[in-house]
Amino acid sequence: MKIIHIDMDAYYASVEQHDNAALRGKPVVVGGDPRSRGVVATCSYEARRFGVRSAMSCAEAYRRCPSAIFVRPNMSRYVEISRQIRDIFERVTDQVEPLSLDEAYLDVTQNALGMPLARDVAVWIRQAILAATGLTASAGVSSTKLVAKIASDIRKPNGLTVIPPSRAEAFLAPLPVRRLWGVGAATASKLEGLGFRTAADLARADPRELERHLGRFGPLLCRLARGDDPRRVTPERPPKSRGSETTLSVDVLDRQVILRLIDDHASDVADDLTRIRRAGRTITLKIRYADFETVTRSRSLPAPTHDARLISEVARALLDSTRAGERPVRLVGVSVSGFPDASMPEQLVLDFEAGHRLEPPASVTVRAPDPEAH
Repeated sequence: MKIIHIDMDAYYASVEQHDNAALRGKPVVVGGDPRSRGVVATCSYEARRFGVRSAMSCAEAYRRCPSAIFVRPNMSRYVEISRQIRDIFERVTDQVEPLSLDEAYLDVTQNALGMPLARDVAVWIRQAILAATGLTASAGVSSTKLVAKIASDIRKPNGLTVIPPSRAEAFLAPLPVRRLWGVGAATASKLEGLGFRTAADLARADPRELERHLGRFGPLLCRLARGDDPRRVTPERPPKSRGSETTLSVDVLDRQVILRLIDDHASDVADDLTRIRRAGRTITLKIRYADFETVTRSRSLPAPTHDARLISEVARALLDSTRAGERPVRLVGVSVSGFPDASMPEQLVLDFEAGHRLEPPASVTVRAPDPEAH
């Protein structure tokens, strides 16, 4: 197989910098007000130099980078550009597996461009994205999803890395175990305690030993460490739900951080539901603990909704039936399902609320999206 992983560079922040020339070259943080309980959705590379990262509280981001410009997310704009990017993918192949608005896997073994080399396809895609959106994308090219995804991160931003199958195991060998798919902080700690610190260590491991410690994931991990990834690119199917989730770079015990993430995801899901003119009755909260155990909690409503406040309220209540806050959490997600029959017309009632202007202190810059920039 010939697989490309495309990952837009600092996507939300790059869109804001593209649309507003005054933000270019500046440390930009897309998220909430640093005086509130918001979290960082993403940030520009200028802000990353100060140690600002996604899922960090905006207050902490401000402490690390007082010169940062905080911009509220403009999801409709990000979705708009993501559609343009998706159109480019689909001009190349129908084997597209989106992971989020800003990244996707493509199987280009057969492609509409008629190019035999996946590298050339990746070059064409990146050039097409730049021409259509003004944004840069990084790409990883290999024969597996695992290697392609890791490779796309090697030369960010605006990079291209090709790892042929013959070099896959050697490419992975020196990487810490936490770089492998499915390995979070808790699993990495367990593996390191067993003496497995790099992918090379796992490649030499006895699969049966790892199965004793990690269950069925153990033997798969051995395969992954050798560059043998059985997962295939899975094209998107007609959705039965809409969801948003974040895998945290650091396991979190702070319940307030988790609640802020729930609010952010509820808002993202509501925006998506409004865009596709759908509503759902069932709200689901997804929590993955540091040891990789995943739990979901759901509640069905009397009537379908696409209201962000209601989605957040229900998801927050569902959090009480988990052990988040007692056990460290590595992933938080919110989704809405239970759509009415798609053949039945549906009228969504939009909730317009008068906005209010924040007056930040002189040392904090908070900007809303500029509608004229589009």
